[in-house]
Amino acid sequence: MANRLTRIYTRTGDKGTTSLASGAKVAKNHPRIEALGDTDELNCLLGLLLAELPAADELKSILTQCQNDLFDLGGELAVADDNYKVITAEVIAEMEQQIDNLNRELPPLKEFILPGGSRAAALCHQARSICRRAERRIVELAHEETVNPEGAAYLNRLSDLLFVAARVLARRNDGQEVLWQPRKPV
Repeated sequence: MANRLTRIYTRTGDKGTTSLASGAKVAKNHPRIEALGDTDELNCLLGLLLAELPAADELKSILTQCQNDLFDLGGELAVADDNYKVITAEVIAEMEQQIDNLNRELPPLKEFILPGGSRAAALCHQARSICRRAERRIVELAHEETVNPEGAAYLNRLSDLLFVAARVLARRNDGQEVLWQPRKPV
């Protein structure tokens, strides 16, 4: 691989703009950059979650692939070209299969679940909520510009995967999911 960055700081963003992969300049708070930022934040949190998991954990390879997919999605957002697509219906179908495989081991849901049960499960729930925000940002961007619709679908499915993974993690080592205990309405 060739060197991608020869200098880390460029000072070109000091006035509130940044460049897309095409070289086009946009404001740092442009919806495309917001979507990129939330996707990056999600990827960072997945890295933290992965650091909590043992090396042989089945979720490690699944979530590592998700990190790579999120980087691909970020690439799509940065390139901003309708002809550049990496996230496809096939990628989403693979994830749906992983969700089904993980969910098969879980009891049916009868109550709402609160984030918690273990540190890894809570991190997974946090990642799920950031994933939903990233999805909302891409939907917002899609109202202004053309984006690959599979990107939002991917994030929608990833939030489902993270929910199921959080359930798996909470139940490990004789742990339990934390169930919502609603107050009685007055």
